Amino acid sequence: MESSAKFLGHPIHQQLIVFPLGLLGMAVIFDIISMATGNLRWTEAAFYMIGAGIVSGLIAAVFGLIDWLAIPPGTRAKRVGLTHGLGNVVVILLFLVSFVLRWNSPANPGAIAYLAGVAGFLLALGTGWLGGELVSRLGVGVDDGAHLDAPSSLESKAGVHPAHPPGH
Repeated sequence: MESSAKFLGHPIHQQLIVFPLGLLGMAVIFDIISMATGNLRWTEAAFYMIGAGIVSGLIAAVFGLIDWLAIPPGTRAKRVGLTHGLGNVVVILLFLVSFVLRWNSPANPGAIAYLAGVAGFLLALGTGWLGGELVSRLGVGVDDGAHLDAPSSLESKAGVHPAHPPGH
């Protein structure tokens, strides 16, 4: 089932999810580094990464919703997609709690701010797996013509490269 929202032939949601996953995951790792070294600059950097992760997660969610709406009702993919999407809403909310609790002192957050981030990270591992299940197992967001020798996604469906129309 092809994605409804594409950019240069690839699903936008799949292109964008690397940002919140990377930013929010690294924020937790930076917090761990900060705790291990006592250097609070890592935690301060984590604060800004969480903010960027929340924003990029919300943008990715818009395109995920567009793709989810196109999945036929009554399918396993629709149920897995719903769990994936709602789980990621909770991930964003947990990191939002962490972000708000860090606001007044980004370099020195309290224990609840750390715990909310870790909980969000752990949940994101599960929702990320569900996203992989949607793509790799259920074929959501996969081009209908995908195969090992498929032409470039920059080529048109007719097999003609847009930069080289017939007769030119």
